[in-house]
Amino acid sequence: MIVALDGAPGEIHGGGGYSASADTFLAAVELTPTEPRNFDLAFLATTQRCPWPKAYGGDMVAQATAAAIRSVDPDRGLHSMHSYFLRPVDIGAEIRYEIELLRDGRGYSTRQIRGYQNDKVVYVCLASFQVPEIGVDYSVPMPTGVPDPESLPSSAAALAGVSGAPAQYWSFGRSFDQRHVPSPVYIRVDGNRVGTQAVWLRPFSALPDQPEVHTAALAYVCDYTILEAVLRANGLAWADPGLVTASLDHAMWFHRAARLDDWVLYSQQAVSAQHARGLAVGHLHDRAGRLMATVAQEGLIRGSGTAHTSPPHPTLESHRP
Repeated sequence: MIVALDGAPGEIHGGGGYSASADTFLAAVELTPTEPRNFDLAFLATTQRCPWPKAYGGDMVAQATAAAIRSVDPDRGLHSMHSYFLRPVDIGAEIRYEIELLRDGRGYSTRQIRGYQNDKVVYVCLASFQVPEIGVDYSVPMPTGVPDPESLPSSAAALAGVSGAPAQYWSFGRSFDQRHVPSPVYIRVDGNRVGTQAVWLRPFSALPDQPEVHTAALAYVCDYTILEAVLRANGLAWADPGLVTASLDHAMWFHRAARLDDWVLYSQQAVSAQHARGLAVGHLHDRAGRLMATVAQEGLIRGSGTAHTSPPHPTLESHRP
């Protein structure tokens, strides 16, 4: 995810055309097998349109997840991924994912996945799979006192009266309904500068009843908001002039089978911000309180350093978040 709010609109700058469905995500994880050039297996996937100059980082994480899953026996489940975003990725263009079958043991399998675009490596990750077994059981509890998602405004409601491609994208273009606690940081940061927030997530439309799709969906959606805890702690909003962010590296642990048929709570905490980098961690619980996954991400964060506290701007057409 690359965001720059100090210039003209990016290469994709339509004012609308988004539909409140999961189609964007489902199109992102469509894979076409192809001949490998460097490793053992290869797939092609296409990044999805967004109003920024370069593609959303969650495209790569989800596409690599889907590709890695297709490289192992179905008795093994993904339990961790560690990713690096090496170069900006073009929108609406193919990425070739090559998979190296590093190891297949009795209980674990390990894969290396590299994403190539324009003959350069743009993304790389290691993924590990495990044959499920019975063992100790514990998880960090789901936060208490969080309002129900039905009582919170959707992104579209929070952005009512704000026009422009970014607002349209935030409202409907990301395949998931996202409802912030305490409030979104699209235009401004309300309240105190705190390094915590939570986001309720649910696909706009039903996903196929396939476990691998739900796992990829969890990987896809987790990149949208994880750095917002760092932004909130510094009083920064996505629409602030001069703000530039980019995902640098990403780690994700999958604890229990993921289902996104209902709301999922994504609780997030800023850990540190320094040297134009910020680190945040997040936990994803289903509505019943089961911990499904943990995320840690470090990102580039460059900005003017001035918190944006003015009322919402009536148009975002001139911004490039």
